[in-house]
Amino acid sequence: MTSSSHPALDGPRLSPASGRAAQQLVVILHGYGADGSDLIDLGRAWQGQLPEAAFIAPDAPELLPFEALGGRQWFALSERTPAEFRIGAEAAQPALDRFLDQELERLALDESALALVGFSQGAMMAFQCGLRRKSPPAALIGYSGLLPGSDRLGTVNTQSPVLIVHGTDDDVVPCYQSEIACKALENAGADTTLHQLSGLGHSIDERGMVLGGRFLEKAFS
Repeated sequence: MTSSSHPALDGPRLSPASGRAAQQLVVILHGYGADGSDLIDLGRAWQGQLPEAAFIAPDAPELLPFEALGGRQWFALSERTPAEFRIGAEAAQPALDRFLDQELERLALDESALALVGFSQGAMMAFQCGLRRKSPPAALIGYSGLLPGSDRLGTVNTQSPVLIVHGTDDDVVPCYQSEIACKALENAGADTTLHQLSGLGHSIDERGMVLGGRFLEKAFS
């Protein structure tokens, strides 16, 4: 399936806790084999700190080819090589860009009010897309992910602050990938913060949620 044939994205949404019109938009990108409902609770956890923010966790555009229960993917994974990650993220980017443009227009917000948060494959998409938006988002957060095309950052927009959170016991995406991503982003000029959480596997725990909430609160202030 090509990016041009992807359906329009949609997923679970949370309106601002303030009850007023949204002043920020936090888009949360799920991992391989999940869907938006898997991560929308991050938004619920952050609503107290970000009462003016709308949250949405879009479902990735593709169903897993072998999954009967509705798991989704941003792009196919078979070889799990750096080339596959880069090519897949590049192919999936246009559909995500269109979705972000539409959501910002719908809420009458500009790019400075946008934050992208991703887990695992969703973190790859947050970095792929966020670093290449015409105007820099307010923040990028990647949990348990990696940076696609880490050797091809010469022309990316590195004005967005970046938070990387990764568990030291991750057996799906090795923790050293966070160090590769952090070094590449810093070398490209991005303000990057890395937290490697002791004893954590391929997941987001309360420590990670707290770090993300504080990071977003600071970025939007």
